[in-house]
Amino acid sequence: METFIHKTAEAQKGASIGNGVRVWQNSQILSGASIGDNSVIGHNCFISSKAKLGKGVKLESNIDVWDLVTLEDYVFVGPSAVFTNDINPRAKYPKSLFPQYGNWKKTLVKEGATIGANATIICGITIGKWAMIGAGAVVLKDVGDYEIAVGVPAARIGWACECGNKLNIENEKAECKICSKKYLLKNNVLESK
Repeated sequence: METFIHKTAEAQKGASIGNGVRVWQNSQILSGASIGDNSVIGHNCFISSKAKLGKGVKLESNIDVWDLVTLEDYVFVGPSAVFTNDINPRAKYPKSLFPQYGNWKKTLVKEGATIGANATIICGITIGKWAMIGAGAVVLKDVGDYEIAVGVPAARIGWACECGNKLNIENEKAECKICSKKYLLKNNVLESK
């Protein structure tokens, strides 16, 4: 599939856009941004110059991916989710001019994770692979692989299979009822067998 950029979208020269990428209405991709093959950028999205998106990433509408945010392969981000990159922003004291007041913080969303609509991801954290963040959650700390985290502040309420089905853990083991993948819980960390 060829890359498609809607006529109302802007992809600046110097942005790295992979094969088969779809960029929809009124989105903007800055020079220096990186978007992997077969990703979909919904309408009214903004991808900053130091943002990195892997292959197969899907952004729904109204999402800004700021500098130092990395979305690994197959990350799904629901509509109007929010990323940050500054833990203590001040308009009068931008970090670029006043580094003594702090630094921008990196955010990493690992392979296959899902972020629900209207969730807010506070910078400086990692969301684990195949984790699932509920709609409207406010994520203030790291979320482990396969964890389901919901609420304000977000807290783990269970575990999700790679396919997205909720897992039932029994005797520190789980088998997905949908795809039959097997998991083992060790020291409060879920691993695929």
